[in-house]
Amino acid sequence: MTLPEHRQAIDGIDAQIVTLLNQRTQHVLEIGAIKQKQGQEIYAPHRERAVLQKVCKLNEGPITDDGLRAIYREIMSSALSLEKNLTIAYLGPEATFTHQAAIKRFGSSLTYSSQRTIADVFHEVSKHRADYGVVPVENSTEGVVTHTLDMFVDSDLKVVAQVVLRISHCIASRARKREDIAKLYVHPQTLAQCRGWIQRHFPHAELAETASNARSAELAAKDLKSAALCGELAAETYSVPVLERDIQDNAANSTRFLILGRQVPPPSGSDRTSLMFSIRDEVGALHRALAPFRKFRINMTKIESRPSKRKAWEYFFFVDCDGHAEGGKLAKAIEQLGAHCSFVKVLGSFPNGD
Repeated sequence: MTLPEHRQAIDGIDAQIVTLLNQRTQHVLEIGAIKQKQGQEIYAPHRERAVLQKVCKLNEGPITDDGLRAIYREIMSSALSLEKNLTIAYLGPEATFTHQAAIKRFGSSLTYSSQRTIADVFHEVSKHRADYGVVPVENSTEGVVTHTLDMFVDSDLKVVAQVVLRISHCIASRARKREDIAKLYVHPQTLAQCRGWIQRHFPHAELAETASNARSAELAAKDLKSAALCGELAAETYSVPVLERDIQDNAANSTRFLILGRQVPPPSGSDRTSLMFSIRDEVGALHRALAPFRKFRINMTKIESRPSKRKAWEYFFFVDCDGHAEGGKLAKAIEQLGAHCSFVKVLGSFPNGD
């Protein structure tokens, strides 16, 4: 085929795609109307996961599965925005990694609301000023975000989905050369993830702590003798040139984010459940509490302890495990867990994706 013929073929295919996308969206809108009449949530993580799996199974290339998922993310985001004007609260400011995680999950067509603290994200969703919230919970290098876990103690919100985002840090500066940089603006978490690189390349630089990676980039944009350790999106947002990429000490550095909502999605067939419990102050109490997980052969993927902050030397245990809390072996295990604990709370069940 000649170049004009290829272009003519693309024009014809584009016309078909536009027609089919509108037909698909019309079905989505009718499903949304049915859901709202029944009092169901518009956003359905289990259905989203199933759609992405099906389209990837149909994919024969040359589009990659990642590329296809990105396309469908925006298709679904556009449809969601027409069903309901959803607002997503996230730990801000704009261009933070949490903001990137929110867009990765919900696409670019929805309304995003930047919040100053993790507590603010919880409150916005609890007060119905936001439909969903996005908060960090765990970094592969630095471990859990303790404030997020602590917020679940008194919150009725549920974990409805998760996002895992590869975290790549860069150094951004308006300085003409590296030798001119005397100060590094850096968030404490970023510092912990890049400490080795900083010690090798800027052993004598002043370290100025900031509230976020975006704030680091904002400050570095105003100071020609400084640099920001941040993500590329933050550097781009504040127009600070990137001098070096991938400076994190761990090449596999990733952060897991939780999506907060008010209703637990139904089982998808491959789910994860988060729960918390408190045990009585007795010898062997933790061993007895965990016995039901072994009895029903349930895989525990994580366990963390946190001070209850209500009574000295009293702790809450946070557990992630395979399965859905509604029915099946896990429901039986949770019921037996309650017999050995003074407090048990299911934080949510969600598709075990990412």
